[in-house]
Amino acid sequence: MSDLRRIPSVDHLIKTDPVAECIAAYGRPLTLQAIRSVLADVRSSHADDIPIPDEDELVVRIKEQLETWTAPTLLPVINCTGVVLHTNLGRAPISKSAMDAIQETALNYNSLEYQLDKGRRGSRLVHAESYLKQLTDAEGALVVNNNASAVLLILSALARRRKVLIARSQLVEIGGGFRIPDVMAQSGAKLFEIGTTNRVHLHDYERALQEESIKLIMRAHRSNFQIVGFTSEPSLAEIVTVSHQAGVPVVDDLGSGSLLETSDYGLGHEPMIQESLSAGVDLVCFSGDKLLGGPQAGIILGKSELIDKLKKHPLARAIRADKLCLAALSATLLHYLRSEAETEIPIWRMISEPLDMIKSRANHWIEVIGTGELVEGQSTVGGGSLPGETLPTWLVAVSVRHPNKVLTLLRKSQPPIIARLEEDRIVLDPRTVLADQEDQLLPNLKKILSNI
Repeated sequence: MSDLRRIPSVDHLIKTDPVAECIAAYGRPLTLQAIRSVLADVRSSHADDIPIPDEDELVVRIKEQLETWTAPTLLPVINCTGVVLHTNLGRAPISKSAMDAIQETALNYNSLEYQLDKGRRGSRLVHAESYLKQLTDAEGALVVNNNASAVLLILSALARRRKVLIARSQLVEIGGGFRIPDVMAQSGAKLFEIGTTNRVHLHDYERALQEESIKLIMRAHRSNFQIVGFTSEPSLAEIVTVSHQAGVPVVDDLGSGSLLETSDYGLGHEPMIQESLSAGVDLVCFSGDKLLGGPQAGIILGKSELIDKLKKHPLARAIRADKLCLAALSATLLHYLRSEAETEIPIWRMISEPLDMIKSRANHWIEVIGTGELVEGQSTVGGGSLPGETLPTWLVAVSVRHPNKVLTLLRKSQPPIIARLEEDRIVLDPRTVLADQEDQLLPNLKKILSNI
């Protein structure tokens, strides 16, 4: 009991100079909480015969506790994996113009819901809409917070308690356990399946439309896997024709949402937004932070009559995009309108980067860090886009005795470096490293690898 009396009181510690510095940095309430937490741990540890630390050690622990509590968990990292749209690393990095638009919008009042020409309340739904209509010739557009929300809104507004037809080959699950059947159930729509996993015929659609009371037909693009072998599926245009003959609208969930032809960059063809609209679909929805290369968003395009219904549905307010998303998305869409996506949007700059330029960068890395071997490799698009498709690249491969230890050290660097392990070697792909990150990357790489 006498030992416990040696523990300084909260009142004593709060008056010391080192703790006063903590109060200046972190505020009095949080510092008090840290003091009490540390002292409680000391009392608890003393019961296990652990010596009571002196006052200096207590102050160190208090500072460490405050640092732990206030340390950010969402940190910028350097992506050396070669996965362009790395879901775990935040998918698409946005352009500088998009970042500037966010900053300008965040630091100032803005015209989010105000009509400057009329001096009265406006609607946030108009922002980015005109750009989207110009780019795609869609009648209407709506932006929500992500594509899962877009699908949920469409089903809730247009097919609640009614049958929605979808092929069994499209009952997909994407990241995080998000499944099309579960979303339909949540929306109140009734799932009506046709065809088999690998083969769906046009007559499956025709028979269902004749025999069942179908409210909506939905096509979900298989953006994160492929079905190969003995397969068949009618074209989107064929589905639209038989559906419209029956007076039933068609929704196309593209997921990735590309405005550019991916085959021009040595990749397979990814269904484009413009193609879906040209095929006559009534609504198409897709993500803003995948192949569009913008902020997280769900974008819905299509017939103005249906878009207006979606805008008026109560759920639309709950899943609406915020001002920062709308600012960044508008800036991203402007890159497409100005035909500068390849040079200004980071993911398209990565996808379109010439192979000889990647090789030159990789050689420069080896020269600077003083180790490594230049090897041929493959980059992937990732992010639930173009499954199985790769881009040729040049890698820096480094042989080390304890590769997993090195990967850990790389992740602990500032900023963290995310690499991959291939054949017991650390491999780094320059394709997915932004040019302005190299000044941070190379010194850290050299320091870590030279000490192994």
